Amino acid sequence: MYIPDVELHEASSLSEASALLARHAPDARLLAGGTDLLVDLKTARLHARCLISLDRIPGLSGVSVRNGRLHIGALTTIRQLSESPVLRGPWQAIRDAALQMAAPQVRNLATVGGNIASSVPCADLPPILTALRGSVVLFSGAAQREVALESFFLGPRCNVLAAGEILTEVILPAPTRNSGAAYERFALRDGNGIAVAAVAAWLALDGGRVRDARIVLGAVAPVPKPAHAAGALLIGRAPDEDAFEEAAQAAMQSAEPISDVRGSAGYRRELVRVLTRRALRTACRRACGGEGGLA
Repeated sequence: MYIPDVELHEASSLSEASALLARHAPDARLLAGGTDLLVDLKTARLHARCLISLDRIPGLSGVSVRNGRLHIGALTTIRQLSESPVLRGPWQAIRDAALQMAAPQVRNLATVGGNIASSVPCADLPPILTALRGSVVLFSGAAQREVALESFFLGPRCNVLAAGEILTEVILPAPTRNSGAAYERFALRDGNGIAVAAVAAWLALDGGRVRDARIVLGAVAPVPKPAHAAGALLIGRAPDEDAFEEAAQAAMQSAEPISDVRGSAGYRRELVRVLTRRALRTACRRACGGEGGLA
């Protein structure tokens, strides 16, 4: 395998990168960490004549809280994400997801923006960021817009990014009191194993009952899939094992898995049931004031 001949442009601003992307479309690709893109080029999964590096553009990395909202720059590496002191308390589940991704060598290079924009169904960050009602900021030379992650993905390796648009950051709303989130995934091996199935869960409690709940499935549908019916089953109920099992059964039914070398569709559905229960237990513990919650 080898990388075909390409032109490499090193943009110094978002405007320049957007203009280059539009000018060379559809044969241009943005280059951040390159952990997915370079493999795709080597294996001829995609073709590109022009790569536009974002590395020299300032202000695209970092994790911060502004006006109560969490901001994650698109060029923030997965390692930086996992080591950020900001990702404690109500945002601990994002750190959990980052720590489970790939091997350390990949986490040193892979970026948050790349994990989202690649729109691969087994990506780890989209489910938990969607469960936390995250959105992405998309920049083009003409305008900037904010899109909810639940509406961002259209299918495998397909999303709403228009020609010339660049994903610049992820924004999450201020956390809700008495809430907690969790991310659970299963892979065939530690380290490099990609998710066979994954579940993100978020719970908000009020007076010992579930006030709101969101469950998002990963690697078992063409896009990160909110299991709305499963979340709705929990609202108004005590957060106990019976409720969690009913929600897990509903989540399993909403999955749309395929069968491949990593597992059959039936195996993946059963994984969804098990992972949903685990995620709900952890989210509930955190919502009750445990580590990683906001009581």
